[in-house]
Amino acid sequence: MTMELKQIADGEVYDVVVVGAGGAGMSAALFAAIAGARVMLVEKTEYVGGTTAYSAGTTWIPDNPVGNRIAPDSRERAKTFLDLAVGERSPAAMRQAFIDHGGEAVAHIERHSHVKYQPRAFHPDYLSELEGSTLCGRAIEPQPFDGRKLGRHFSLIRPPIPEFTVLGGMMVDRDDVGALLTMGKSWKSFRRSLGIIARHGLDRLRYRRGTRLVMGNALVARQLYSLLERKVDICLNTRLEQLQQDEGGIKGLTLSQGQIRRRIVVRGGVIMASGGFNRHPQRRQELLPGIEQGWCPAAPGHTGEAQELALAAGGHFGQGALSHAFWAPVSVRQRKDGSRAVFPHFLMDRGKPGMITVDQQGRRFVNESTSYHLFGIGMQQAHRQAPAIPAYLITDAAGLKRYGLGMVRPGGKGLAPFLAEGYLLQGDSLPELARQLQLDPAVLAGTVGRFNEAARKGVDPDFRRGSTDYQRANGDAGQPGINPCLGALEQAPFYAVRLYPGDIGAATGLETDVHARVLDDSLQPIAGLYACGNDMQSIMGGTYPGPGITLGPGLTFAYLAAKHAVARAGVA
Repeated sequence: MTMELKQIADGEVYDVVVVGAGGAGMSAALFAAIAGARVMLVEKTEYVGGTTAYSAGTTWIPDNPVGNRIAPDSRERAKTFLDLAVGERSPAAMRQAFIDHGGEAVAHIERHSHVKYQPRAFHPDYLSELEGSTLCGRAIEPQPFDGRKLGRHFSLIRPPIPEFTVLGGMMVDRDDVGALLTMGKSWKSFRRSLGIIARHGLDRLRYRRGTRLVMGNALVARQLYSLLERKVDICLNTRLEQLQQDEGGIKGLTLSQGQIRRRIVVRGGVIMASGGFNRHPQRRQELLPGIEQGWCPAAPGHTGEAQELALAAGGHFGQGALSHAFWAPVSVRQRKDGSRAVFPHFLMDRGKPGMITVDQQGRRFVNESTSYHLFGIGMQQAHRQAPAIPAYLITDAAGLKRYGLGMVRPGGKGLAPFLAEGYLLQGDSLPELARQLQLDPAVLAGTVGRFNEAARKGVDPDFRRGSTDYQRANGDAGQPGINPCLGALEQAPFYAVRLYPGDIGAATGLETDVHARVLDDSLQPIAGLYACGNDMQSIMGGTYPGPGITLGPGLTFAYLAAKHAVARAGVA
């Protein structure tokens, strides 16, 4: 149940306290409650869900019972894949714990809660060229959820990014988008579209946004519904101020809500799941130099304050990752209310035919169809050689109409406000667009000409775009041409938006053992202190092998942390 801190007595005893109500934290609280523990979930913002609520909700777990229904997997294949993808960037024992217990965590939470997943028939690992990769099964997603079941608690779910909704707050997933774009061409698409639009219209008579929840919002809602059913105490707008520690480990913590403070005794342990360091001003400057916080599209709660207390208690950050953060190219626009919209370019535009990305010299520098993480890293690497931040995502009239461009929706209409604000740039010819972008027109024309020739041949000799199953999956097989990721830019006018590297989550975090116990400098566990989600050093070592590689380990190590903490509390 949701509670005010003043309703809790000073010195109240809990078996497990979880700090942070994102996907990993809510999972940890739910696993502990399923085991019979008395649980408190603490969240410093006014919403539950964290960045998970903004996400697609995809959870990547090898050999899981949901995915195995359509594509049987094996732990051996998963180990081969992760060994090749991650290598020495993370401890092999941590990856093995994930492989060994991930499917078990999925089965357990499905069996004992309202969290339910579904597989997709085709959802490749991002590094699909590596041995041990799969085309489907490891990436599972939450089943849609009817938010009306939550009653008054529906308002506690962090709303999705507005630019990812339509018609004033209607959530859509990738299947809905496909139906909406083809509703005039297919009876099946028309029927699906009519159904969700009619439902949304009824919702808006009673709610500020649609109650048909999909993707990350559906996962968070299912977790919340389960937590409320199990009577977990949930305290929002509540800060962790202090961890109480003696020679035996963590014994309790001090919480604050406004002027109210409470000391809480913890029998089993404190599980840190506050989202990582990304909005901690000093840590950000140290670990992500030159990357503006305003480019971060993640939820606002991951300020690293709770992590600082774990560090003060003897914990330390892990080492050896490819990158301290996970990345996506983003474009930025100011909304009418003055807030900043940061739009991640995951898959709807940049890898499609008729799209290229160039640096400030007008030259391509990256495979536009690669994963968003590698794209973001590629921007930063290229910028060390020649200015590539911002970079420019460019398309022609046909590309804009078919796929949209960032926050500009497909169809090619309603461009005036985007052009007036300078979010979208337009040129009646390539030389004119080059002048607007302050590029050398001859260089840009040469880049586009070379790309158009590659599109006609179906082979990208410069960056091998469209050369893997994953890349081709993000192209458009319905377009003419040999390669679904390649298409010429030929139809004026031409358009561009500016791209920046946006950090979507922390890869560097507190080093833990296979039970998710935080380790001290001697690599000994700090009794009663656990970490999962982005507070924990990523087992992926700063790589991004597949969709949902933050939520999958988040779920698994939430399960392992809760299991260990509950046993430590002596709960039968």
